[in-house]
Amino acid sequence: MVLSISLLSTMVLSLQFPFQSEKKGKSLSHCVSCCSISTEKDYNSLCERQPNGRLLFRQFCDTRPELRCCVKFLDAVAEYEVTPDEKRKECGQELLDKYLNPKSMDYVPEVTEEMVTKCAGCLQQEACKELFMECTKLIHDFLSMAPFADYLDSMYYSRFLQWKWLERQPVTKNTFRQYRVLGKGGFGEVCACQVRATGKMYACKKLEKKRIKKRKGESMALNEKQILEKVNSQFVAGFDEKRAVFYAAEICCHIRISDLGLAVHIPEGQTIKGRVGTVGYMAPEVVKNERYTFSPDWWALGCLLYEMIEGQSPFQQRKKKIKREDVERLVKEVEEEYSSKFSEDAKSLCKMLLAKDPSERLGCQGDGASEVKAHAIFRSINFKRLAAGMLEAPFIPDPQAIYCKDVLDIEQFSTVKGVELEPKDDSFYSKVSTGSVPIPWQNEMIETECFKELNILNLDATVPPDLDWRGQPSPPPKQGLLQRLFGRQDCCGNCSDSEEEPTRL
Repeated sequence: MVLSISLLSTMVLSLQFPFQSEKKGKSLSHCVSCCSISTEKDYNSLCERQPNGRLLFRQFCDTRPELRCCVKFLDAVAEYEVTPDEKRKECGQELLDKYLNPKSMDYVPEVTEEMVTKCAGCLQQEACKELFMECTKLIHDFLSMAPFADYLDSMYYSRFLQWKWLERQPVTKNTFRQYRVLGKGGFGEVCACQVRATGKMYACKKLEKKRIKKRKGESMALNEKQILEKVNSQFVAGFDEKRAVFYAAEICCHIRISDLGLAVHIPEGQTIKGRVGTVGYMAPEVVKNERYTFSPDWWALGCLLYEMIEGQSPFQQRKKKIKREDVERLVKEVEEEYSSKFSEDAKSLCKMLLAKDPSERLGCQGDGASEVKAHAIFRSINFKRLAAGMLEAPFIPDPQAIYCKDVLDIEQFSTVKGVELEPKDDSFYSKVSTGSVPIPWQNEMIETECFKELNILNLDATVPPDLDWRGQPSPPPKQGLLQRLFGRQDCCGNCSDSEEEPTRL
């Protein structure tokens, strides 16, 4: 029996393949069927953080001219923040003229005259990315009051509940088509899979239940799953220095360098202690078994940057066996060496990240990632554009290539003997099988155009039949989206309804 972790139940590496999905028979459930769906009535969650909710709230605002201007202003500020430095001042002035000028047709009166004057003055001095931060907060505060209350009573929120109902349907082995094995880990294999309803490809990590139980890896597997659920980033990551710096900048956007099976949650204001990690990459404070918070993460970034440039770890050498205690002595006492491959900036950053004393390490002075981002090596990186995925990467993989070993070269797992699954094990599996994670799932619906295809509203603003609360649900289509998501279909031949087949949760 196998325990499967996929993007719809956590966050995993996505393989980019062309969108392929049938275009017939899709529909959403009638809103009456969704009346039991409960959601927290929070503006930021429903209208900003959740992609489907954000789009539907904007569609609602588009029906009212005064709200439409507010949303257009927010979008213009977002565009301003990712505008290249040399063009940002011009962009900021256009924004002021269009949305904060009383004579403009798109004027936003909710922003006070005092705030407009302040922004105009600051723009002449420096076109900083945070120039309109107070203005956007004011607009969000306005939208979160009466407009948000009206949205909750509209057909657009009813449509959101339809999507939320679909999102909360169980994820089973039949959600996916299973393809070839890509690699293996400590507890199971990683294979390519395809979501039946959207055609999107993912890497699916399948953990064998008996192997987990035999090695007492339940807490490690669950910890990895729960941490991946909280990650919402497109950067889940010897090069030339330019490429190494680009990858380091991506990591700075969401700094967590770890084997996720060993990762831990550190409560605010607390420290932890424990010797876990890979020899040669553990920070001195970890090796010494001292208490720490996030300082080992910045040490790990220093090790990674060093290895990307040099081609080997700063405290180990390729094809040369060094005893664990010798490696740990190097980590605690010996300064790393730098070859001619390192520029002065790269050498400086690595030295600051690999400081033996955590209190002197870059990233540990109180400002975290901001300290690292301010280093001279990142002077050409616009982090707003980078986080938005708007910077071109120095290396783009071939989307048609498969970057993994030949199937015959991937070692097979041996059969696990002497372990039996018991009913009490179900309490652990129930913590793993928690369904879809909202933001990644909603992003998939949008990226694969399922949202666009199903989110059809009448042009005359009348309520469509499936959103009419006075009506009754129409008979479901013979082959709708739900059937394609969860129904049995012919696939690659690797899936089966047999009880003898692996069960994937």
